[in-house]
Amino acid sequence: MSTLLGLCGSLRAASQNRKLIQEAARLHGGAFTLGDLRLPLYDGDLEEAKGIPEAVTRLARQIAEADAVIVTTPEYNKLLSGVLKNALDWISRTPAKPWAGKPVAIMSATAGRAGGERAQWSLRLALLPFRPEIVPGPEMLLGQAQTAFDPDGRLTSERSLKTLTELMEALKARTPET
Repeated sequence: MSTLLGLCGSLRAASQNRKLIQEAARLHGGAFTLGDLRLPLYDGDLEEAKGIPEAVTRLARQIAEADAVIVTTPEYNKLLSGVLKNALDWISRTPAKPWAGKPVAIMSATAGRAGGERAQWSLRLALLPFRPEIVPGPEMLLGQAQTAFDPDGRLTSERSLKTLTELMEALKARTPET
C-alpha cells in the first residue's frame, strides 16, 4: 500500500483546497497524511539563532518518507499561497533533499473561473529547484470551487471528478510499489 502526503496551501479547515486534496486522497487510495503548514515565517536570523524548527524537520521527513505527494494551492494575487511558499522556503533549508525524484501532483481550487492556473504555474516554478517528478497532467483546475462539492466533500461535477481521477491514476503510475 502506498503512502501519500498532502500539502494544502490553505490553512482554513473548511477550505475548498482542503476538500479537493481529501477527495484526491480518497481517489488515490492508500495511507494518507495531511502535512501541517502552520510554520513560523522563514527568517534567516531565527534559523541562525535557533536552528530549523522541529515542525519543518518533521514536514521534510514526511515528504521524504511518502511514496508520493499531492500539493494544492489557492490563487492569491495571481500566485501560489504565501503559506505554501513559506513551507517550501523552510524545507529548502533542511539538509535532506526530500523532494528529489518524488512523484508530485499539483492542483488548485479557487472561487474564480480559471481555477488557479496562474497559482499552479507559480507552484511549478517554486518546485523546480527541488527536482521532484511533477506529474504533467491532466491539470486539475477547479474553478468556482465554492459550488463544486456536496455536503460530504465529494465533487459534484462529472468532468472535475474525471480529471481528478485521471490525475490520481497518473500519480499512481509514477509511485513506487511498496
